[in-house]
Amino acid sequence: MKIVYNGELDPRLCKAVLGETIPALAAEDPDVIYLDADLMNCIGTAKWAAANPDRAVNCGIAEANMIGVACGLASAGFKPIVHTFGPFASRRCYDQAFLSGGYAKNDITILGTDPGVTATLNGGTHMPFEDVALYRALPGSTVIDVTDPTLLISVLRQCVNRPGVKYIRVGRKQYARVYEDGSELPIGKAVTLREGSDVVIFAAGIMVHEAMKAAQTLEAQGIQAAVLDMFSIKPLDEEAVEAWARKTGAVVVAENHNRNGGLYDAVNQVLAERCPVPACCVAVEDEFGEVGPQGYLQERFGLTADHIVSQVQAVLKRKG
Repeated sequence: MKIVYNGELDPRLCKAVLGETIPALAAEDPDVIYLDADLMNCIGTAKWAAANPDRAVNCGIAEANMIGVACGLASAGFKPIVHTFGPFASRRCYDQAFLSGGYAKNDITILGTDPGVTATLNGGTHMPFEDVALYRALPGSTVIDVTDPTLLISVLRQCVNRPGVKYIRVGRKQYARVYEDGSELPIGKAVTLREGSDVVIFAAGIMVHEAMKAAQTLEAQGIQAAVLDMFSIKPLDEEAVEAWARKTGAVVVAENHNRNGGLYDAVNQVLAERCPVPACCVAVEDEFGEVGPQGYLQERFGLTADHIVSQVQAVLKRKG
């Protein structure tokens, strides 16, 4: 694994990466099967699916049924990958994922695209801020917030052979490039992107880019901020959380989720039990989403590098 972050966007769209990786996984493993809720065109799998009807199933706009079908296939020995937009991959089909998936011990991989503010012009109805909290509460689950296309490929390949219900949240467009092509990012392990001694910023998803920009601004102010990529929200790298909290004595969490039940909650559990230090977050408060371009929405909900800088300054005052 090599970090290549320089602030530039990866030229690949995540939907194009999905459109290539899902067929590749199916070609490598005859047990991999793909299901979608009438959104194959949205992630570039439609042509492949039409040519491979025995490996791809369009379940229509019936997400709960799709999860049930996937779980039935899993019980027969298949390795289902299912896709729909984030709100429909989480709250609309949660009962089926919980009971037919988790409770029944059927292993399925769920892709929820355009989570949080990456839903942009699809609006508040399509803007899940609660999906992480829902899947964190499912026993035995894995919850991933994708950082860049390279990480997406790595975690998707791991998830198809990983037990339990796996939930991967990822936007369909461009992300900042963080990792060198071909890098392997083990689920359950945080990645230290930047060293620092004054404060640690734990970030996930699109907020990793914002955290890195914030760290550069803070450095100009004489503040050394470490940045860790916490793409694996569950299982969380608790050892890394504790170690960095002890090293810096101050924590900021940056996430494109609701602060209740997401990464901030997961980190705070570790801090409360192992290493109480001043902590705060840059996350969506107790609000619903709305329509708008991503840049506007990040400002609207406080999901920017500037907001991270202000929270770091505030938490350092509490650190004393």
